[in-house]
Amino acid sequence: MELFALARNPVPSGAVVGTFAGYDGKPMRYARFEATRGPRRGTVCIVTGFTEFIEKYFETIADLRRRGFAVAAMDWRGQGGSYRDVTAGQRGHINSIAEYENDLTAFMREIVLPDCPPPYVALGHSMGGHVLLRSAAKPGSWFERLVLTSPMIALSRSQLGMPTALARTLTEAACLFGMGTNAVPGLKDWRECAVEFDGNKLTSDRERYSRNRALVEAAPQLTVGVPTLGWLRAALRSMAQMGDPAFARSVTVPALFFIAGKDVIVAQSAIEDFSARMKSGTHVILANARHEICQEDDAIRGRFWAAFDAYMDIGQKV
Repeated sequence: MELFALARNPVPSGAVVGTFAGYDGKPMRYARFEATRGPRRGTVCIVTGFTEFIEKYFETIADLRRRGFAVAAMDWRGQGGSYRDVTAGQRGHINSIAEYENDLTAFMREIVLPDCPPPYVALGHSMGGHVLLRSAAKPGSWFERLVLTSPMIALSRSQLGMPTALARTLTEAACLFGMGTNAVPGLKDWRECAVEFDGNKLTSDRERYSRNRALVEAAPQLTVGVPTLGWLRAALRSMAQMGDPAFARSVTVPALFFIAGKDVIVAQSAIEDFSARMKSGTHVILANARHEICQEDDAIRGRFWAAFDAYMDIGQKV
């Protein structure tokens, strides 16, 4: 098991890479890294979004290590170097979001708690943020704080292409008739689309967009294409639970939410509402950012890191 490198995206030094057993024994890929500068501040667990993989976060890993954090990351099942359901091919498939949550539990117990220094902070993006909030709503969270970029609390209507209630009805019916591993109709495999930079929904930074596309083209085995109807049903069910105001109040782990002002993938208003309902939640709006804040341009990333440092009480210049 190894990490894939490009000249423009080298593997951070000292990487420890391997697999751990997911909740059902299936192999999941992980990587961990020690801090490169003191004072030592504990460990940040990077929890990625749908379609993502560890290699995409090498730059962010380096940024965190310079701040005194060790870093641990994993690939979700169906993504990166982790186990894939052969019946779904390279489509993103899951029957319940609880499967991701259970894999996160296995990751913490098998990799982070034994081998990474406390205290633990989680940095979660999009779907990863969703899973972290589910986990933090239960007693006994491992994390002292959550930092969430564009968390998937609700999908935007433009992303779904229809009202949420109708999407739920249709996906429930499709899965009832055995079509759970079928691709969501009407979605094109983004890996096969010649999406020009100017038309992308993810970042306003041309260089980082180009770097991430180069990763996809050079290591297609790490990628995942369109979600299945089963994945969409699982996500819509879980987001419906998260939309209950009582859910936000049940999350007691302090959380800092970053909202991308130009996000067309997740619903910005849902993140604001969730943060306001929490007992210890706050949010920062990055007006010019698109969905992938950690992949954004230097100015936006600079504002992200300034807010992160203030939240983590990091006073030194990094």
